[in-house]
Amino acid sequence: MEPLKQQAQQESRLHFLDYWRIIRIRKTVIIAVFMLVVITATLVTFILPEQFASTATIKIERDKSDIDEMAGNSRISSFDPYFIQTEFEVIQSETILSNVVDVLGLNDKWGKKYNDGQKFKTQESVGILKSRLNLRPRRNTALIDVQVFSENPTDASDLANAVAETYRQWRLEKGQRLGKGGVKALEDQLKIEDEKIAKVKDELDKIRVENKISDVDTAGTAPMMLSESEEFRRYLSSRFEKDQAYKKQKEVFEKLSAIDIVALRDVLPGFQPDSELSSLIGELNAADQKYVSQINDLGPSHPQIQAVNDLRELLNKKIDARVGGILKGLETQVSTAKSELDSIGKAVEDARLIDQDKLTKTRPYFDKKRELEELNDLRRLITRKKNIEEVDLKLPKSEQVVIIEKALASTKAVKPNKTLNIILGVVIGLIVGVGLAFFIEYLDTSVKTIDDVERTLQSPVLGVIPQNVGLLIEEGAESPHAEAYRVLRTNLLFARKDDKLNTTAVVSAGAGEGKSTTVLNLATVFAQSGQRVVIVDSDLRRPTLHKLLKVTNNLGLTNYLLKQNTLDEVIQTTSVPTLDFLASGKLPSSSLGILSSSAMKDLIGELKARYDIVFFDSPPIMGVSDASILASEVDMTVQVIQYRRYPQPMNVRAKQLIEKVGGNLVGIVLNNINMSQDESYYYYSGYYQDYYAKNEDSEPLAEGQAKKPADKKTEGEIKQKY
Repeated sequence: MEPLKQQAQQESRLHFLDYWRIIRIRKTVIIAVFMLVVITATLVTFILPEQFASTATIKIERDKSDIDEMAGNSRISSFDPYFIQTEFEVIQSETILSNVVDVLGLNDKWGKKYNDGQKFKTQESVGILKSRLNLRPRRNTALIDVQVFSENPTDASDLANAVAETYRQWRLEKGQRLGKGGVKALEDQLKIEDEKIAKVKDELDKIRVENKISDVDTAGTAPMMLSESEEFRRYLSSRFEKDQAYKKQKEVFEKLSAIDIVALRDVLPGFQPDSELSSLIGELNAADQKYVSQINDLGPSHPQIQAVNDLRELLNKKIDARVGGILKGLETQVSTAKSELDSIGKAVEDARLIDQDKLTKTRPYFDKKRELEELNDLRRLITRKKNIEEVDLKLPKSEQVVIIEKALASTKAVKPNKTLNIILGVVIGLIVGVGLAFFIEYLDTSVKTIDDVERTLQSPVLGVIPQNVGLLIEEGAESPHAEAYRVLRTNLLFARKDDKLNTTAVVSAGAGEGKSTTVLNLATVFAQSGQRVVIVDSDLRRPTLHKLLKVTNNLGLTNYLLKQNTLDEVIQTTSVPTLDFLASGKLPSSSLGILSSSAMKDLIGELKARYDIVFFDSPPIMGVSDASILASEVDMTVQVIQYRRYPQPMNVRAKQLIEKVGGNLVGIVLNNINMSQDESYYYYSGYYQDYYAKNEDSEPLAEGQAKKPADKKTEGEIKQKY
């Protein structure tokens, strides 16, 4: 049959229960830390000396006159957080506070009070005063509350008023100093500017004499140039016109020169009209017509035809001569236009050269003249500013720092705030306590829940044993803790594969996990159900079962294995009729490996034959090799893990050692659970107790009827199944 597997709880419920479980389990830590913080806060609150606070309220504004500035740029007063913050730092500065120290004589006063009569230095008194000073602005206003703390209410009010008054006087004196200092600086600057102006004037006169600059040239900021005159502009306009005419005539001449002399007769009148040429061409045309009309009638040899031919030749020569003359005239015109253009260009260039020479000679003069004008402008500006400042000093001004409310001596201490401190102590104590509890829980890697066991060891949990269990052999079958072991017995029987597997070793990773008590109580439950059970104390180094059963340990397992006594001689009976006990006996130093002997194997075989169930109590498996040997020789192994004792890796290592030697680990027993603190384990104990208690109340036994063992029927059913 498959081992029992416990169904995992839902994740959301686990989270809630885990938080509550940690608080309940670590409640001692939480309460201790909580009480420590609260008591400390309370003691400190009542030990600290009382302090009184007094507050003076001042209104601060920027420095300005009651009359708008003469420049016409009046300022609109508005809230300026940077200005307020700056004045905060000024009020707390050594400049202001040192004056307060001097006015109130705090060096002597506080020296006698805090320095055993020795006078304080000003810086030390300023440091004390600054630590007691608290400045608070009123939102979106120009008001500042100057608050001072002191053990004496009168001292607090005096200090607050002194700080406010000292700051007011400082602002007033600062405004006067700045105004007078500004006028003085402007007067000094005027003297410097006058010296510069006188020097530049001397240099200007010297340049004028050296370069022979006329009075006409000194007008304005630059000399009068030829290039700037009206005549010069006409030159420029004429040169442009000549240039255009020359280019046009040259273009016409070049085009006509490229045409044949015969074709030129027809083209030339369009470019250059000429009456004589037109008359010759007309006569030639008339002679050509006469020749054409008479040539057919008279014939080429006729005197009239020859006369017409002679006329035609004469006219052609005249026309060619006239065309040549016209071209020659055009060429002459182009040459004349070029000469005129060159002449005007030379005049313009000569004027420019004259201007350049004049500019070179007069440039230093006009540069210095401009410098003089700039100096004069600056002097006029400084003079105007000086006059404005002098008038501004004479104008009435409103106070820029006004004390709105003077500080009054308080009758109620403000520090320490006992109620607030105690409440904070309670809150902080609770937070620190809970936080420390969760931190300790985070560092604790021991086994805390069944899920921890099954997730880490990959083995089922056969039983959960509560805290402070007694010995069932003394308490009897009706013990309130018996049900937990009956559940363990039932799960153990279901976990074994065969009913012939009846030898079980109970091991643990370390000492003190309740292994021996678990073996004894589990064997008692089996025996109370009518089965023949024997317990073998195989913890040869630190045996404890004989003390729990209150029997002798003089004879036992070692005596049998060393063949000193028989099995019947070493087995002892107990108060439970079907429960026997085999003590460990005395262990000789020369027989440390006795459990791995063949005699041990023979003993196991003989006990299997004699008894229904055989239990072996072994030493911690992480300490010695005896437990590993037992695990390899018996049919089943049960590992006991104490709740919140050893780290999980140690329990994992113990399981690995059992499996490494071939042991059959059937399950885990989770021991020493605090059922009252961990509600997730309640149903393992309280549920069964309540269930059986209700059955007893609802079904009372008849008079004289004896109780039967609670699990006898169950055991019989299990035996029938196997």
